[in-house]
Amino acid sequence: MLMIVLDGSIVTVAMPAIQDDLGFTPAGLSWVVNAYLIAFGSLLLLAGRLGDLLGRKRVFLAGTGVFTAASLLAGLATSPAVLIGARFLQGVGSAMAAAVSLGILITLFTEPVERAKAIAVFSFTGAAGASIGQVAGGLLTDAMSWHWIFFINLPIGLAALALAARVLPGDRRTDVGTGIGTSTGKRTGTGKGTSTVTRGLAAGADVIGALLITAGLMLGIYTVVKVEQYGWVSAHTLGLGALAVALTGAFVARQATAASPLMPLRIFRSRAVVGANAVQMLMVAALFSFQIILALHLQRVLGYSAGETGLAMLPAAIVIGAVSLGVSARLNARFGERNVLLTGLLPLITLLVLLTRIPADADYATDVLPLMLLAAGFGLALPALTSLGMSDAGEEDAGLASGLFNTTQQIGMAVGVAVLSTLAASRSERLLTDGASEAEALTAGYHLAFGVGAGLLVTAFVVAYAVVRPRTR
Repeated sequence: MLMIVLDGSIVTVAMPAIQDDLGFTPAGLSWVVNAYLIAFGSLLLLAGRLGDLLGRKRVFLAGTGVFTAASLLAGLATSPAVLIGARFLQGVGSAMAAAVSLGILITLFTEPVERAKAIAVFSFTGAAGASIGQVAGGLLTDAMSWHWIFFINLPIGLAALALAARVLPGDRRTDVGTGIGTSTGKRTGTGKGTSTVTRGLAAGADVIGALLITAGLMLGIYTVVKVEQYGWVSAHTLGLGALAVALTGAFVARQATAASPLMPLRIFRSRAVVGANAVQMLMVAALFSFQIILALHLQRVLGYSAGETGLAMLPAAIVIGAVSLGVSARLNARFGERNVLLTGLLPLITLLVLLTRIPADADYATDVLPLMLLAAGFGLALPALTSLGMSDAGEEDAGLASGLFNTTQQIGMAVGVAVLSTLAASRSERLLTDGASEAEALTAGYHLAFGVGAGLLVTAFVVAYAVVRPRTR
């Protein structure tokens, strides 16, 4: 997971160097990011369910292998087409590995306290990967070349494969259509949860449903990431958006009647699962304004380099890690995930509200660094949110719940990128036309993005309070 999250942020700071070296057009350059996002976001739900059917360890190892090999291909790329193809394969591998990771954790750690600790480490790893990516991307590109932002994945991927093959227990297969975790087939070991997967998809997986949801998500994410180019009310956006909604709707209808559904709708009976996924989508969309818009403010307005920007935001990762690893598990056990989630959202709302007042000539020590400390709310909110999203998943649905949780994260990220960046750019362009300086115009645009992000977090707080029920401890 460190490798997957790191790869999502490390590429952004190396984009200018990639464009100059490989001769990307401005429009083509966006596909270095879009190819990864489309493959990753659209395949998570399918990969999670395949993990339940074929074995989560198998899918995890296969995904990690695909991602590592694709990273080597990306690092060796000498043309735009090869790099875009490699990035798409990276997205496929990422989806396979990420979709089953949480499912593996919750089935390995069944005791509430131990599970809370494992999820806290998992959440910290994501925050660390994003921060390390921002720092490492600038340093590797400046000191060596952009190729090394992909080569750095090779030792991590090989180490993960070696460790996972040794420490993860053997797979158990789920009987499709019954919703009951079983271990049919010949036993090959005596360890807990080990058996040979003899039938898997042959039991009757919903192939039509898989095609519908994959096509719907892929088309929907493509539509969102191209909004900045075509606009929200263009025929391109409205037409493809409507088709994506229709495909997703057909998938849901199919799941209600299919004998062996890909996504049994019973998973949505849990208010905790529904609420956690809704809150995550809103929270991730809002916090894009913190991670990316603030980085743009530091670079384009205050003149920071890529490496300086990563170091400037490093305190946020430190406080997030300290909170998620140090106290989140104990707080969740004592006060309940819902209360900890609500508490964690409050400093995040305060953070984005205060960012709407950051000046164009901000001083880091007095205007930026104190705000980094408020990011500690993420260290409270994310582990609690993850626990809620996986709270009612049994052995038979763990991969599906994990894939769904990761899918809503990617959808929230794509929507956050499209909405907040478009709003910021539009406001800045209007102010530049009216005669404002570039720094003033950019700052005002970023202020709008921060304000909208704060509104999304307030909505997330309301949803968490209204939908997620307090759990009896």
